[in-house]
Amino acid sequence: MTAQSIDEILSDYELLEADDRYRLLIDLGRALEPMPDALKTDATLVRGCSASVWVYPTGGADRLHFLADSNAAITKGIIALVLATVQDESATGILAADIEGALVPFDLGNQLSSNRTQGIPNMIALIRQTAERLSQ
Repeated sequence: MTAQSIDEILSDYELLEADDRYRLLIDLGRALEPMPDALKTDATLVRGCSASVWVYPTGGADRLHFLADSNAAITKGIIALVLATVQDESATGILAADIEGALVPFDLGNQLSSNRTQGIPNMIALIRQTAERLSQ
């Protein structure tokens, strides 16, 4: 599967019933670029997630690329959604992006348990902190 834009993913997602939406999220997670185990450290661990989530930035201010993984399939799919909004953008582009707004149409709060979605703000915060640090 090639990387899809958040709009392309939403077009597919809106056509699906709840069970198929879970499968789509799982497929998105499976399609993430593999993250080497050596990068899954305490330093790359996202705090506040019910599952283990690791996010590792590469690149620089002009183009940030994130490697990410989770030990939970649905959570990994949520990470893929978040990354679809910012992957390979500049640090300033990421800071200007409305990541939360891009996720609203997915209605994740009603589609998934609160345990599955509680770490999303922390993932977004980590991505923004990285972009902020690199944009200075």
